[in-house]
Amino acid sequence: MSCEVPLLVADHVSRLYGSRIGCANVSFDLYDGEVVSVVGESGSGKSTLLSVLSGSTPATSGRIFYRMRDGNTRDLATLGEAERRLLMRTDWGFVRQDAAEGLRMGVSAGANVGERLIGAGERRYRRIRSEALDWMGRVEIDPMRIDESPQTFSGGMRQRLQIARNLVTRPRLVFMDEPTGGLDVSVQARLLDQIRSLVREFSLSVVIVTHDLAVARLLSDRMIVMRHGIAIESGLTDQVLEDPREPYTQLLVSSMLQV
Repeated sequence: MSCEVPLLVADHVSRLYGSRIGCANVSFDLYDGEVVSVVGESGSGKSTLLSVLSGSTPATSGRIFYRMRDGNTRDLATLGEAERRLLMRTDWGFVRQDAAEGLRMGVSAGANVGERLIGAGERRYRRIRSEALDWMGRVEIDPMRIDESPQTFSGGMRQRLQIARNLVTRPRLVFMDEPTGGLDVSVQARLLDQIRSLVREFSLSVVIVTHDLAVARLLSDRMIVMRHGIAIESGLTDQVLEDPREPYTQLLVSSMLQV
């Protein structure tokens, strides 16, 4: 890792909905260039945890710390609204399962990528368009389609465009929620290869939620297994998958091997 100080720290983070547990007392550190996967069945709390970590949902208790670009580690709860918005537009990305939720479907592909640059303060049209063209090429979308609407794109192309939109500002931390969910197997494989290449090229730190252990194995360095909102097991991804301690994790791994 490029820095001994964690980029992100979750300290006993919980989110409750009345008496129902979304997630409870989850703690972990995330370092520069590290990918952590959060796995579990539907309803295990993994998406709730991601929503809390990314600031979309407030935590009921616990704290989340982030190391800013100036080197100071801040409690995210103490950030002002302007600071938080800037962080989300520049230093963080969020790739959603449904690309239509992460894109503006009514504007062009180029505008989707360029909009984030504008949000980060860029005002030079030529540079914005140049960056959009470059990133469309990086994610293997024909740059000639820069002025076309994402509504004309396939599901895989939309997902790649969403990735370009998120990475154009060179964020340090990206949250991913089932980024290959709902795509054909062949499309999934190519997208995973692209994600893995981009993570390495830009030394991205990533928190990825997935129910697919094969995706977690391919992309992540460490794994957190959740059940009923609780992180029941964590460790190096290969270690967890090859020698799971908890019966629930053993069942998940067994299910993967039977597919």
